[in-house]
Amino acid sequence: ELTRDIAQRFNSVYSDTFVLPEAFIPKVGARLMSLDDPTTKMSKSLPDGCVNLMDAPEVIMKKFKRAATDCETAVKYDKENKAGISNLLTIYCAATGKTLQEAEAEFEGQGYGVFKPAVGEAVVELLRPIREESQRIMDDKAYLESVYQRARRLALKTLSKVQRKVGFVAAK
Repeated sequence: ELTRDIAQRFNSVYSDTFVLPEAFIPKVGARLMSLDDPTTKMSKSLPDGCVNLMDAPEVIMKKFKRAATDCETAVKYDKENKAGISNLLTIYCAATGKTLQEAEAEFEGQGYGVFKPAVGEAVVELLRPIREESQRIMDDKAYLESVYQRARRLALKTLSKVQRKVGFVAAK
C-alpha cells in the first residue's frame, strides 16, 4: 500500500516512471490478529504472536497450539466474544480457501484440541512451497548472483530516470 502510494504520487508529479503495484485485498484474512493477543494486530515485533514465512513447521505448530482462545470449546465465529477462536477461524479460512460457515461445520463438536492443530497444519501446508522454493534459491549461489546483477542494472536505470526527472545530476 505504501509503495503504491509513493509510486502514484511520484508519477503524478513527474510523469509515469514507476509501475503501480496492484492492491490485493482478500475476502477473508486481510487483517490477521496476534496469536498471543487476538485483540491486537499480528506483528513481527511480537514473535510468539505471529507466523513468519520461513518458520519451521514445528515452530508454526507450537504457535498455533499455544494460541490464545477462550475457555469454551465451540468452534464458532464471534469476533466480539470469542476473539481468539474467531482469529483462528479467519486464519484457517485464509489458508484453506474455505468459508467461515464451512470451517465451523467441519469442526462442529470437535473442540479446540482438534481445531488448533488443524489451523497450524493448514498454515504449514500453505507456506511449505514458499519455504522449499526459498531454500532452493538460497542454495543456488550462481542464480542469486545473476538475479542480483539484473536487479542492479534495472535499479540503476530507474534511479537514473528518477534523478533526471527530479533535477539531480547523476554521478559519473
